[in-house]
Amino acid sequence: MLPWRDDLQDQGAALAKSLEAIDDADFAVAVKKEADQRYRLFNQGVATYKEHSYRRSLKEPPVLWQEGSTRLLDYAPGKAAPPLLLVPSLINKAYVLDLKEKRSLARHLANKGFRPLLVDWGAPGDVERSFTMTDYVAGRLESALDAALKETKAKSLGMIGYCMGGTLALALAQRRPDALNRLAFLATPWDFHAGAPGRKEQMQAFAAQMDPMIEVQGELSIDLIQTLFATLDPFKVPSKFCKLAALDPTSAKSQDFVAIEDWVNDGVPLAGPVARETMWKWYGENTPAWGAWQIDGRPVLPEEVKTPSLVVVPSNDTIVPPESALALFNILPNATKRVLSQGHISMMAGPKAASALYGPISQWFAPKP
Repeated sequence: MLPWRDDLQDQGAALAKSLEAIDDADFAVAVKKEADQRYRLFNQGVATYKEHSYRRSLKEPPVLWQEGSTRLLDYAPGKAAPPLLLVPSLINKAYVLDLKEKRSLARHLANKGFRPLLVDWGAPGDVERSFTMTDYVAGRLESALDAALKETKAKSLGMIGYCMGGTLALALAQRRPDALNRLAFLATPWDFHAGAPGRKEQMQAFAAQMDPMIEVQGELSIDLIQTLFATLDPFKVPSKFCKLAALDPTSAKSQDFVAIEDWVNDGVPLAGPVARETMWKWYGENTPAWGAWQIDGRPVLPEEVKTPSLVVVPSNDTIVPPESALALFNILPNATKRVLSQGHISMMAGPKAASALYGPISQWFAPKP
């Protein structure tokens, strides 16, 4: 029998004791019945998802700037308003910040009098497949910042980073403090081992299996990335599709599920060098927290970023554990913390996103008297 985790020893002992009086044959019948029920619901949920009528239909905003696969989308073209640079993760597509008409941080900010400029990284092409983090931060992201400043004629602007995008935004903020007047880091990982016991060993095991594939393909494919994320919570996929099976397919909840699931499955691969740097160095060796992650030869140090910063931490986040995001707040010298009860994705695109996140973000960046 496998040993219980230290923090589950008491619960495990109580469970074992409660099962002592149950006949083994009766227990096996009950387990099979429950397994059959969950399997049926899971298949029903998958079928509901595949046959669902919802399709994302939002019109894409105009492109302000483009270099290679990277674009800057302008949500208030020509508007004389405070510009905000929105930086998503490199892994999933940028439109999680513009998922639906009423689930769009970008459109909310535009309606509140800002000029949101969303970085759309795109899938790595022939050029980007050899990119390192320095190429993305000191190259593409810094060029996008310069394009935003030039177009809006602003001396400085605000910047919002989501998930890995926040980690990249932090590195840019260290490089260009005079160009940024206010920052927000949303579910941004910094200490990659905090709240994630065994992460180092897990990534070392993955590296041994996946490195040869990265070497051949020149990138970490979306299928392998999905596999990595699935290991963070192996029961989440069957659980969420079982819940979908119980929903009315015409309901708002059902449409929201499909919208988010479509985005989750619409990922992009990671350039080979970036995959090695993030997966094996960040997650495996925790280089950011140790001050060993560098951009263009310079260590990325949060203590050097003195720009006023808002750190938003979803307390039910299984992708970026709250302890990982709080580590960034604890180091930033001029930071404000906001803890939300949502998860990593529901914070950005869930039913309470407007009140829990969009409103506070627009208030944070509102011009101060």
